[in-house]
Amino acid sequence: METLYADRSDAGRFLATKLEAYANRQDVLVLALPRGGVPVAFEVARTLHAPLDVFVVRKLGVPGHEELAMGAIATGGTMVLNEMVVQTLHIPEKVIEQVKDREQQELERREHLYRDSLAPADVEGKTVILVDDGLATGSTMRAAIAALRKQQPARIVVAVPVAALSTCEEMASEVDEIICAKTPEPFYGVGLWYQDFSQTSDEEVHELLATAEQECPVVTRKQ
Repeated sequence: METLYADRSDAGRFLATKLEAYANRQDVLVLALPRGGVPVAFEVARTLHAPLDVFVVRKLGVPGHEELAMGAIATGGTMVLNEMVVQTLHIPEKVIEQVKDREQQELERREHLYRDSLAPADVEGKTVILVDDGLATGSTMRAAIAALRKQQPARIVVAVPVAALSTCEEMASEVDEIICAKTPEPFYGVGLWYQDFSQTSDEEVHELLATAEQECPVVTRKQ
């Protein structure tokens, strides 16, 4: 099987060619899903001359079955619940709150670490390009979309270098535009399409955000 991209930076440069309509616009903001989405989004933001920030999403795993998501929390204090999972498993509110509090601490730790205590970007009225390194099932991206929608951006654009075609098609109805640069079949998994898919570190995320802030600062942040 042939890989599509050398690494996430390479993927970001290719993805940026699909987003040229958003270049040099005052209303555009690029938001990366950390950690793997950040090197991709950095190249996109740099090419479009747009500010970059992270949109941190933490899955709320069912206790004892953490891989099963009962919901998610995201930057800005938004919680999205998977009502079907909560009701089917009769998960009490107290348990949800305990998991949420634990994940909120990790979310805040990451935000503090990534952007040096700067407040999150204000997305209201903006055209937001949500970027990750790929879409398999799309559960994390869906949580991000739902959380972001509550913060009232003008438009939500999802952009990824590689995706499962079915996920890409399903998600199209949930956003204003979706750009899946490549949709190989059969898909198998995101990592297979990268020569180097090593984990992105917290330090790398921090450095890329700091560089992006110097090159094209986020104009308005939440109060």
